[in-house]
Amino acid sequence: MRRISIYVLILLFVLPACNMNKKMVKKGDKKYDVGEYEVAIEIYHKALAKSDDPGYINFKIGEAYRLSNRIKNALPYYQAAVKNGYTEDEALYYLGLALKAEQKYDEAGQVFDGLVSNASNSDYNALASKEFENVNTIQKILGTKNYFRVKNLTDINTASAEYSPVYNNGELFFTSSREGGKIYKATGTAFTKIYRVETQGARVDLLTLKPLDNLINDDDTNDGSVTFSADGRIMIYAKGNNGKKRGTKDVNLYTTSNRKGQWSQPRMLRINDPDSWDSTPALSADGRTLYFASNREGGFGGTDLYSATRDGRGRWGNVRNMGPDINTHGNEMFPYSSIDGSLYFSSDGHPGFGGLDLFRAERREGKLVVENMGSPINSNDDDFGLFLFSPTKGFFTSNREGGNGDDDIYTFVNNDPDLKIVNYFLTGTTVTADDEGNETLLANTLVKLFDKDNNLISEAVTGREGTFSFRVYTEEDYYILGEKPDYLTTRVVFSTVGKSIPKENLTKLVTNTQFTIKIPLDRIVIDKAIVLENIYYDLDEDYIRADAAVELDKLVAILEDNPEIKIELSSHTDSRQTADYNMDLSNRRAQSATQYIIEAGIDPERITAKGYGESQLLISDEEINRLPTIEEQEAAHQRNRRTEFKILEYTKKVPEDETVETIEETVEWENAEEWEKEIEWDNIDWDQNK
Repeated sequence: MRRISIYVLILLFVLPACNMNKKMVKKGDKKYDVGEYEVAIEIYHKALAKSDDPGYINFKIGEAYRLSNRIKNALPYYQAAVKNGYTEDEALYYLGLALKAEQKYDEAGQVFDGLVSNASNSDYNALASKEFENVNTIQKILGTKNYFRVKNLTDINTASAEYSPVYNNGELFFTSSREGGKIYKATGTAFTKIYRVETQGARVDLLTLKPLDNLINDDDTNDGSVTFSADGRIMIYAKGNNGKKRGTKDVNLYTTSNRKGQWSQPRMLRINDPDSWDSTPALSADGRTLYFASNREGGFGGTDLYSATRDGRGRWGNVRNMGPDINTHGNEMFPYSSIDGSLYFSSDGHPGFGGLDLFRAERREGKLVVENMGSPINSNDDDFGLFLFSPTKGFFTSNREGGNGDDDIYTFVNNDPDLKIVNYFLTGTTVTADDEGNETLLANTLVKLFDKDNNLISEAVTGREGTFSFRVYTEEDYYILGEKPDYLTTRVVFSTVGKSIPKENLTKLVTNTQFTIKIPLDRIVIDKAIVLENIYYDLDEDYIRADAAVELDKLVAILEDNPEIKIELSSHTDSRQTADYNMDLSNRRAQSATQYIIEAGIDPERITAKGYGESQLLISDEEINRLPTIEEQEAAHQRNRRTEFKILEYTKKVPEDETVETIEETVEWENAEEWEKEIEWDNIDWDQNK
């Protein structure tokens, strides 16, 4: 009886304690699920002291640190989780990442290798396999020579976070959690704000440092990661969720314009995904493309880089994932578009030292090539948020050891003696011709640049002078589309293959090279015949010759580029047979050409075949008979054996009624050399090892 009583007493004390512990873990899970990671960590620690399942709780603490960008803090908890029997695939995978962040590459490689062999989840098998490859690439990256020197911008950094530096019109803008106030429950630090300070190169005037006004910065949201149009009048930035019922669910991109020193009421961009994290924006130098990071569905991993383009009416759209060359199973963020055409970004998925590393992507022969920027730009901590002040100097962010506390802003210089930059631009005009063939400039024409794989590279609208300009890259094939209501969309091919300037011929740091092109657009006129060049037939034959196929392919392209038109394809003969024979022959030729076009993918409903026989000769028999040679007479007969098309129907496009988001362009490419400034940069005591 006494023994039974003891057991009862034990149960009376133990069971409530177990239930209390489970309630505490459940409470921590709730805070974790809503992103209040710092609060969750505190609760988990209390539960850990009395837990009979320390493996799970340690894993959740590790995850809370990782998800709040503190993966180094997560390492001991992942290790404790695995030691206490929590050996799920995800625990082992993130343990490997945490070991990698601490530069324990051999140990990380062993964890990833073991997971490749034993993972129960195929997704983690693939992730571990990729990370195992990355770890084995680190020594190669370390052996790559570069000429970077870096230094902490100590004047501006505090024990709090300072990151995402952006230089604009004599001021350095950055994001910081330096001021007290409301606490962000994910990290336990103050909400971030956007600050600005006057600067000459790397020398800041701290007396001018101040946050942007309350129209931009909110006390209860994280504001930061800005980008500007070339003239500084438009700012796009990220703003976080404020937790209110009417607030947004996650981080979104906003735009505001500056008029007489005052920012306008910020507006959310239409390209945001309402259920996703959209942040770290960066405008291209010409203001036509916006790069940003997002964790929206359909990506390759955590956060991916996306691009959006601004159309002729100033609207942002055409959001595209930047593809597997840029995006990985990990996180890609903090893009920066350089004036030399390179894209810089941070990633923890490409081969790197641990945490976020900085990478440079550039187009080479039609492909994106991604390279780690190496040490000392990168460390085993988070390195991100690069901005170039000039081709050889700039800023970036790091939370590496030796800083002032959290994220710090650093300056860098590239002393590569062989650095030479060549910018290639394709400029052109859009024109149209009257019935006499006289050309006039065609304003307000939408011009699009595509690569050979039909990927949209850029687009622009011609101004009053009918001109446009695109950046192009070496050894690459393109085509350009010119579009304007009431005109046929025109396609023109262009190539830079074989047109690169040899490096030994370069004498300046920055060289700008310009190619020119003309885009002719024909006004759409119903029932007006348009002769297809070289669509000729052999005498008495209706088969498509090789030279005719080339020209019919051009008509296929016209129909593909102009889906709003329906046409009649007509065939004409010479007069060297009876009228009935020629009518039958021309019908067969028209049908033959039409069938070729349909087999190329054009809807049969859009094309009508008709033969006209000899009823519409371009050159009469009398004129032909007066020609002096048989060769000239035969050439005249062949001109009569032609194929034409005319537009039967044209359905005008109705413009969408949408709000215009305007960004004014003030880029002058010819002034790129002014980018190389020598303001307060050369007197810095650079540290090669930091």
